[in-house]
Amino acid sequence: MEMSSINRTFFDFACRIATEIEAAAVLLYADVASDLSISAEQKMNFALILVTKGEEEVPEKFKDSGTILNVPNVHLTRVGQIKIAITKGIATGLFKKGDKLVCLTGIPRFGYVDSMFVIDVGKEFEILTSKDITDIIEGVYPEVFGAVLNIALELAAQGREGRKAGTIFIMGDHEKVLQLSRQMIINPFLGYPEEERNILNPDLKETIREFSAIDGAFIIKDNGAIVTAGRHLNAALESKEFPRGLGSRHIAAAGISSVTHAIAVVLSESTGNVTVFKNGKIFVSIEKPME
Repeated sequence: MEMSSINRTFFDFACRIATEIEAAAVLLYADVASDLSISAEQKMNFALILVTKGEEEVPEKFKDSGTILNVPNVHLTRVGQIKIAITKGIATGLFKKGDKLVCLTGIPRFGYVDSMFVIDVGKEFEILTSKDITDIIEGVYPEVFGAVLNIALELAAQGREGRKAGTIFIMGDHEKVLQLSRQMIINPFLGYPEEERNILNPDLKETIREFSAIDGAFIIKDNGAIVTAGRHLNAALESKEFPRGLGSRHIAAAGISSVTHAIAVVLSESTGNVTVFKNGKIFVSIEKPME
């Protein structure tokens, strides 16, 4: 069977399932279905979300077919692809608790869809440890959350100078976070204008990569301005309710997110997994990107 035929079969079947279960959306990874023709006039009772990597050009024929959702340009497992897409979709308001999603993905180098997932947002996903997933980015700009997630996944995939990286990013409620932490090194971001030390500034990526080697956490304001790096989080010592089986970085992140309104993103040096904490609980954990 030709690849285009496989993609068409998967897509048509996904649309039928989405209609029958009254799904909110069908997610399609565009880079595994570039040969698929989707008519803008095709009637659908659900949203079509086209997932694209990084800043890559969306195929012309897809531009008017659905909503574009950008994810980091790293090689994730099929499950990892779905997790990052749904996480970003929730953060940007595309999805909410109770939505059913039909997801189509595969391995880009193979060039065709080979997997379909049906996800109920609120039942079978780590995201659902939170009682109200709509508060995940409370007090933080969605684009800031997205940028931090991208950087963490890129660090997980590429490391720092060929070596594994591990670090913590704390977003939002920075004044309280500062009260519950202490500086371990001289603040490397002190004295710079906010626009120069903003996580949304692409020129800052290499600086963040370098400072990720420092023990401690990056503290980031709700608008993306980095307040400091190398910050020791004291709150972990005061809280006793942590998810089990976590290392010191995860415990610190869980602790600070349990006593503030901040979001914590942890890159594990040992596993390469990226985990998001909110209210002291795991919001989502994304497995290490593939080499």
